Amino acid sequence: MCGIWALFGCHNDKMVARLIPELLKIRHRGPDAFSVLSVGQYSNCVLGFVRLSIVDPLHGMQPLKLKQHEHLFMIFNGEIYNFKELREKYGFNFETSCDTEIILHLYAKGGIEFCVKQLYGVFTFVLADVKESKVFYARDTLGVRPLFVLEHLTGSRGLTAAASEVKSLTKVLQFCPMETATIKPHLPGHYTEFDLLSDGTVSFIKCEQFHQIGAKPFYHVVEPDVSASSLEKVRHALNNAVNMRMMADCKIGCMLSGGLDSSLICALVKEQMPKWGLNYDLETFAIGLDKNSTDLIAAQKVSDHVGTKHHSIVKSPEDFLLAVDDVIYQIESYDVTSIRASVGMYLVSKYIKENSECKIIFSGEGADELCQGYIYFHKAPDSKAAHQESLRLLNDLYLFDVLRADRTTAGHGLELRVPFLDHYLVHTYLSLDDEEKLPKGDIEKFTLRKSFEHTNLLPEEILWRRKEAFSDGVSSLERPWFAILQDHIEAVISDEELEHASKIYTHNVPKTKEALYYRKKFDHFYPKLDHLIPYTWLPKWCGDQVDPSARVLSHFNA
Repeated sequence: MCGIWALFGCHNDKMVARLIPELLKIRHRGPDAFSVLSVGQYSNCVLGFVRLSIVDPLHGMQPLKLKQHEHLFMIFNGEIYNFKELREKYGFNFETSCDTEIILHLYAKGGIEFCVKQLYGVFTFVLADVKESKVFYARDTLGVRPLFVLEHLTGSRGLTAAASEVKSLTKVLQFCPMETATIKPHLPGHYTEFDLLSDGTVSFIKCEQFHQIGAKPFYHVVEPDVSASSLEKVRHALNNAVNMRMMADCKIGCMLSGGLDSSLICALVKEQMPKWGLNYDLETFAIGLDKNSTDLIAAQKVSDHVGTKHHSIVKSPEDFLLAVDDVIYQIESYDVTSIRASVGMYLVSKYIKENSECKIIFSGEGADELCQGYIYFHKAPDSKAAHQESLRLLNDLYLFDVLRADRTTAGHGLELRVPFLDHYLVHTYLSLDDEEKLPKGDIEKFTLRKSFEHTNLLPEEILWRRKEAFSDGVSSLERPWFAILQDHIEAVISDEELEHASKIYTHNVPKTKEALYYRKKFDHFYPKLDHLIPYTWLPKWCGDQVDPSARVLSHFNA
C-alpha cells in the first residue's frame, strides 16, 4: 500500500510550497519513504509519493521516470500481477524490478487505453506526458485502490489535484471557491484525460470507461478446460486469484474472522506458500470484544485445522468505543455499517503493525457482494433480481466495504490483498447461471461452499458456517457490538437533536442517534463533503429497515 498525491495548475510557486506538506497527511500509507517531484518544466505541477516498500526495495521509489521515456512522469498505487508476462510478450527492457514500470512501457507503446486494458491487478495512477502535453488518471475495475480527484476549472481550463485520500485534498479545496470546485472519487474502471497547457493548467478532455464489472478481462488468464463444471471453474478462479497475489518481498499474513470468506483465503494462502518458497509460519489475526466472540471461537478452529501461528486479540468495549472517532477520520465516511465494521478492522490492523512483521495482509472482502452472501439475499424475489443486486453492490463497493478495508489497513501501513475482487474470478462467478448463485435452503453462498466441499481445506462446520457481518461477529450473541455502540451514543445525542436533524441535513438525513453522531463527527473532519457518500448502506427487500445489522433481520433468527 502506498499513497499518491498530484497537483496541476497551481496559481504560483508560493501556493505549491504551501500545499506540498498535505502529502504528509497520508504518510501512514507509505511509512518507508516519501518523495516530491515537479513535472518537467512545469514548476506549478507536482507529483508526490509515500512508499510502503513491497517489491524491489532498492529501485522502486516514485515518482517514476525512465531513461527510455524521459518525457513521462508517473505515481502509482497498487500491484500489477501480469507485469512479467507483459514484459516478455512485448520485449520491454526494464530498468527496475518493479511491476509499476510496465505501465510506462505500455503507454509509450500504444497509448492510455491500450495500457489500462492489459493490466491484471489493482491500481490507481497519475501519468503526465510532457511531450504530448497530457495528464491521465486511472483506476482499476472495482476501485480496490483509492483515488480522489479535485477539479477547479473556470471555463475549459484550471486546476486539478488527485490523491489516495480526501484528507490530503481538503486544504487544496480551501484555495478554490466551493461553488466551482469539488472533491469526488474517481470512477473505477475509468481513465480521465486532460490536456496539459503551456502555463501548467489543465483542460478536461474526457472520462472514459475501459472495463466493466463482470466483463471478461482483455488480458490472458489460464482457464480450465471448457468441459469443466461450474464448481471446478469457481475453484480454479479463486485458486488463481490467490496465486496471482502471492508476489512480495516482505512477509504476508491473513485476517481471519472464522467466516467462510477469510477462512477460504487463509487456507489457500497456506496451501500455496511452499510453491512461492515462503517457509515461515503463516500468521493469522482475529479480534473480538470478549472470549465469547463468535469470530474468535471460529477463527481458532480454522487456525488449528490449517496450521497457522494465530493471534486471538481480545479488546474491551471501551477500546472499541475509543477508536470510533479516529475511525471516522481515517475512513472518511459517516455510513453506519462501514463505521461499525471498520472499528474491529482498524484495531486488528493496529495490532498487526505493532506485534508482527507482516506488511501484506490477505482478507475475504468482496465475497458477499460477488456470491450473494448477505442474509437479505434469502428474500430476493427471483434469481434475476438477486443477480442485479449483486452487480449493484459490486459497482458501489468502492464507496463502502472496499473503502473501509483500504483505509483501516493503510492507516497502519499495511497492504491489503483481496482475492475475491479478482477481475477474472468476478467474471467467472457472474457468468454462472443466475439460479446457481442463489442461496439454497438456509445457506447463502451455496455454490462457493460447494466448490470447496471434500477438499479438506476447512472443517465442515466452517465451510458451512452461517454468514455474520464482521461488525457483528466481533461480539457475542448476548451483547452485540451495535448494541454497545447505541447504548453509548444514547447518552451523547439527545432526542431533540435527532428530531432537529432533518432541518440541518438535506442529504442522507440521519434517522437514528448513531447515524447522527457519525454525521456530526464527519462534518467536523470533512465539512461540506457529505456528498462523498451518495447513500447509506441498508439491506434490500427488508421493508423499512433502519439498522444495517444482519442480527436484527428476521431470517437471521429463524
